[in-house]
Amino acid sequence: MNRHGSWCVYIVLLALAAATILASGCQGTASPPVTDQPGPTDSGGTASPPVTDEPESPDGAVHILFLHHSTGGVIWEGGVSDWFDDYNATHGTKYQIEERAYPDEPYAWENYPYDYWNLWVAHAGDRPFMKQDTLEMLTQHYDVIVWKHCFPVSDVEPDGGAPDVSSQVKTVENYQVQYEALKEKMHQFPDTPFLVWTGAAQVAGATNEANAQRARDFFDWVKSSWDERADNIYLWDFRELETEGGLYLLDRYAASSTDSHPNETFAARVAPLLAQRIVDAIEGRGDSGSLTGE
Repeated sequence: MNRHGSWCVYIVLLALAAATILASGCQGTASPPVTDQPGPTDSGGTASPPVTDEPESPDGAVHILFLHHSTGGVIWEGGVSDWFDDYNATHGTKYQIEERAYPDEPYAWENYPYDYWNLWVAHAGDRPFMKQDTLEMLTQHYDVIVWKHCFPVSDVEPDGGAPDVSSQVKTVENYQVQYEALKEKMHQFPDTPFLVWTGAAQVAGATNEANAQRARDFFDWVKSSWDERADNIYLWDFRELETEGGLYLLDRYAASSTDSHPNETFAARVAPLLAQRIVDAIEGRGDSGSLTGE
């Protein structure tokens, strides 16, 4: 056979081999097509979710939790929920707020710096402490958390010279180390905005000047030193609204001259200001908006 004939035979053999390979591939398992569907996880378990621009909440809403006791309950009844309904209707947002008594039974009916430290720092984790959700648990279900103290927080006694983060004694020095620990804890959840009220004041007939002055000193420190710009913690200056810069809850804003709960008229006036501060925190104006919401 000449050289030309040898080349022809060689080409025919290559063609037959290629046909055999193609036939074998068709009879076996075909390779999956390239698609935009999510692939399996490294562990071979549930497929990873596709990346989207939708909010993490399945319903696309921003879920807000307001933790409070009686003073917060009065402000809530002043129209917080209705304000959000109107805001959503006007702006096309889905801000859903709910309230909760916290801490509640069987924990003591106390919500002072020590108690938040005790629940969120000392007993942090994925299990409740005394049937109270920890911060790890709360942030699994809520996108924004609002928390506060009731007016006995203003019964501030003289410092003893030895700050103790685990002490229930109400002093400026203990409050400060508890607040520092709480700030560090909240910073562990950078995607969760927190709105913290300055502490409720008492009427003059229910306290004394020294305690009231120390309370104002502490919350002035919260505003001037503890609060940081460009983090996830914001303030609502409830104390300023109650006192108008003084030491005491003004009698015209109080339930009575001896009852340090706010009255309904005051609650109706400031409830929209609380709601506005919450929206400021959500929409990126937490550091630039007025601390009172006005």
